[in-house]
Amino acid sequence: MMLVGLAFLVSACVGTPVQAPGAMSPPDMTAAASPARGLAYAQSVCAACHAVETGQTRSPNPEAPPFEVIANLPGMTPTALNAWLHSPHPSMPNIIVAPDDRDDVAAYLNSLKYGAGRG
Repeated sequence: MMLVGLAFLVSACVGTPVQAPGAMSPPDMTAAASPARGLAYAQSVCAACHAVETGQTRSPNPEAPPFEVIANLPGMTPTALNAWLHSPHPSMPNIIVAPDDRDDVAAYLNSLKYGAGRG
């Protein structure tokens, strides 16, 4: 039973492969991610329901949290953001986000964190 839980936890860690000790780390998948492209994607795909821009406090759909709220949830690390974007949510449409777009949206959401170079 513990192995099943561990397998689930590992599968949730998108972009965190297990490697042999001493092996070189793969390049950071989010190094080429662009917050600007993430915002553009969010404006075209997510903004019908979510407030996606800095300072927006109300989403068009009152049940859809603003992106700033999502970005600042406790424990919402870049890895958690990527896993969150990779997972279905019961109250959302089943949108399949391409990996590059997912990295860009995660980079944009990460830029919305309080203390990430802003107020």
